[in-house]
Amino acid sequence: MNTRDPKLIALQFNEFINARDLEGLTSLMSETYTFIDSANDEYHGKDVMTEGWNEFFRRYPDYTNVFTKVCSRDNLVVMIGYSTCSNEPELDGPALWTAIIENDLVAEWRVYDDTEDNRKKFDL
Repeated sequence: MNTRDPKLIALQFNEFINARDLEGLTSLMSETYTFIDSANDEYHGKDVMTEGWNEFFRRYPDYTNVFTKVCSRDNLVVMIGYSTCSNEPELDGPALWTAIIENDLVAEWRVYDDTEDNRKKFDL
């Protein structure tokens, strides 16, 4: 059960991503945190993804997410926007994200390609 607005938790999590704030990110990850990228590769566990985010920040120091719309339905937060990343074209451009918030923590963070099918999936 969440005591805080799931949207605010997801937005704070993204602020930590954009600031490359590993300590902040881990403070919002559940122990069973899962990250799923746009290729559907899954990474499970807070410890695994703490190292994963650390490596990501090292490899892509200017990566940033910009959200143009944020919607929430119960504990699911859906974000529309784009990423910028100067040294990796695959990470630069439009995307969709979802966050599942459980007990005021991010249980899952997922990235989707911004396609018509994915927008339909979330009634966007």
